[in-house]
Amino acid sequence: MLVSYKWLSQYVDLNGISPDELADKLSRTGLEVEGIDTPQEGLKKIVVGDVKECVPHPNSDHLSICQIDVGEEELYQIVCGAPNIEANKKVIVAMPNSRITGNQKIKKGKMRGEVSLGMVCSLEELGYSENVIPKAYADGIYFLPEDATPGTPVFSYLDMDDAIIDISITPNRADALSIRGVAHEVAAIYRKDVCFGERKLVEDKEDNITSHLDVTVLNPEEVTNYRMRMVKDVKVKESPQWLQNVLMNEGIRPVNNIVDVTNYVLLLFGQPLHAFDYEKMASQKVVVRRGEEGEQLVTLDGVERALTSDHIVITNGEQPIALAGIMGGLDSEITETTQTVVIEAATFDPAITRLAAKDFALRSESSSRFEKGVNLQTVEEALSFAASLMAELGEGTVLAGEVVATEDLGKDEVVTITQDKINRVLGTNLTKEEIHEIFLALGFEVALAGETYTVTIPPRRWDIQIEADLIEEVARIYGYDRLPSTLPKGTYVSGGLSNQQQFERNIRQVLEGSGLTEAISYALTTEEKALHFVKNAAPLVSLQSPMSEDHRVLRQNLITSLLTDIQYNVARKNTDLAFYEMGNIFISQGESDLPKQMKHVALAMTGLWQQNSWQVSKTAVDFYLLKGILENLMSSIGLDNKVVFQPTQAYPELHPGRSAELLVEGEVIGVIGQVHPLTGKAYNIPETYVAELDLEGLFNKNRQGIDFQAVAKFPAMKRDIALLVSSEVTNQQLLEVIQKQGGKFLQQVELFDVFQGEKLGLGKKSMAYSLTFQNQEATLTDEEVNSAMKQVELGLVEAFHVEVR
Repeated sequence: MLVSYKWLSQYVDLNGISPDELADKLSRTGLEVEGIDTPQEGLKKIVVGDVKECVPHPNSDHLSICQIDVGEEELYQIVCGAPNIEANKKVIVAMPNSRITGNQKIKKGKMRGEVSLGMVCSLEELGYSENVIPKAYADGIYFLPEDATPGTPVFSYLDMDDAIIDISITPNRADALSIRGVAHEVAAIYRKDVCFGERKLVEDKEDNITSHLDVTVLNPEEVTNYRMRMVKDVKVKESPQWLQNVLMNEGIRPVNNIVDVTNYVLLLFGQPLHAFDYEKMASQKVVVRRGEEGEQLVTLDGVERALTSDHIVITNGEQPIALAGIMGGLDSEITETTQTVVIEAATFDPAITRLAAKDFALRSESSSRFEKGVNLQTVEEALSFAASLMAELGEGTVLAGEVVATEDLGKDEVVTITQDKINRVLGTNLTKEEIHEIFLALGFEVALAGETYTVTIPPRRWDIQIEADLIEEVARIYGYDRLPSTLPKGTYVSGGLSNQQQFERNIRQVLEGSGLTEAISYALTTEEKALHFVKNAAPLVSLQSPMSEDHRVLRQNLITSLLTDIQYNVARKNTDLAFYEMGNIFISQGESDLPKQMKHVALAMTGLWQQNSWQVSKTAVDFYLLKGILENLMSSIGLDNKVVFQPTQAYPELHPGRSAELLVEGEVIGVIGQVHPLTGKAYNIPETYVAELDLEGLFNKNRQGIDFQAVAKFPAMKRDIALLVSSEVTNQQLLEVIQKQGGKFLQQVELFDVFQGEKLGLGKKSMAYSLTFQNQEATLTDEEVNSAMKQVELGLVEAFHVEVR
């Protein structure tokens, strides 16, 4: 909300209060000020000019040579390119060595051989946005009033010496979306009176509106106020300078004297109005109803809108002529030919208005106020004010009476509260008199019985309904900065992480230490993606009102979120990626219960793991790299000897020959594998490897702590063994036998070679292992190691019929 300091001072005495001080006070009492703008800042030597002569430039088909009176003895010759420049007009002149917007300096010069002593300026060159420049001057220069004195600074004529305060209005303070609302607030802060005055409405007693107009509202509960007035014999023309200045400083483009009055009243009262051309309505009947399927309305912006029963429309009894609370129709627009104006003042259902504005992407100043609420007490006053001002500026006459289809004047809200409750909540020691004075400053009626205040709140403050609202008002006006500061009381305990939190933090550290980067994704996804990479899918948890089709259900896996992240990066030529995400998946527990949340961690890797350099060759991500990271993770949490990787084909989104489940104590705790080529093609990503683990399942397992041991004093001994086995036998199966048969001195088993070929025979492979033996208490002998190796060989032969090579 842009608030003009000059305009505000018409209703509240601001003498001795600077704009900066006022802004600070407003911010301290809950109306946050985002900034103050004085339009004339940075501009200098810009004056009123009187064009005495204007002739075409001899060397140009679009330039004019003007002789302009700028308050000095001699006329200034200025070359101007504006198409609307003409003699006997007051214009804006930037003198030599002046500064216009953008700190641009204007100098004497020549244009096509003719001397130009300055520049005739448009409003845009003074810093006005093109969105607020009056339509008549959008492509040319701006004309000042005829009584402007040549040579005087233009700033006071355009109210550019005003201070425009930009206030950020929270949704609960919609009463401050008007100059009158802000005036009430300022008056309460400074303990001053507001004086809005009264505009006298002169009516034509011989001509009543009821003879020309009949209004019906079919759904009164959706349109609680609907009233109309008529002004006849108006002349549609340019608004006076003061009105244009007000609108431009408030960020609204002046159009004409009729439309500008509706916008002026919108800003003053916070009451949206709409003006119809009576003759173009083609009917003496107005019906307010829901739209019908198939109906069309061309709005003021020239766009044809398809209406439905979700929208409220204003009709002439048959055809829609306006979209209620949002925008009028093009067919009933106010133009230069308009002679009779019908003015509408109403209040529309906030929810319906908001949905319609969203449907048509037509959020406006009017719709935003209808959505948040308007002061029901001033609907009639705003309408009468607008009719009177239109008649004055348009030289017309207001017809007697008004048509009232529905009316809701609002009602006072009565809230009781005690002095003790206020002081206890705020931590203050306010006296009864101080509290009483604050309520009166806010314009509330108040009665005191003992320690209990009975406060009557007028309809203009519809945000106040309960005790807490009154306490907030007392705190605001008393001053948040004056409230006492106290430290919390009670027993102090040192903070710390729970075992589960520390467990999750350790996992993050291990994964990041392994070179992965954390990703954070939406928990909402599509129905298809939610069920990918899930072995036993549960019923989906769907949202009733999703943001979009891509965010309709809660996920049951994290892998698809990471694949979406990889897709995004790969599309932007970032191809070497290693991500992990720790987050919740959601399992439905039926319609009556909330979904179950389970904490998972997922990993995804693609591209190169090691770039090519003079030291090392490039290394691509593969299954065993990701498996190694998981093994390192399991080792760090005390599960390194309990994890089994078991091949699986239960996940269609994974490559059937390059995927495995992770088992801990026989329970599936996660999955690892290469993304199936078809799945990768669907995501448009290269070869990618993923894994996902159930964190809660890992946390609940019987994990071994770290057992610190002294460095062994006795040497270790190594033995290698090469085995010829069936290609169906896995490394995991061989390891289990070796570790079982190796005896108590076997410390480590490492696979260092795998070979398959025709020389070995069909269905055969060679696997070579290195076994490390060590005794912590004595030096091992060859006999002890040989004996252990013999047991290993016997066990392997018995279990898998291996051939020791």
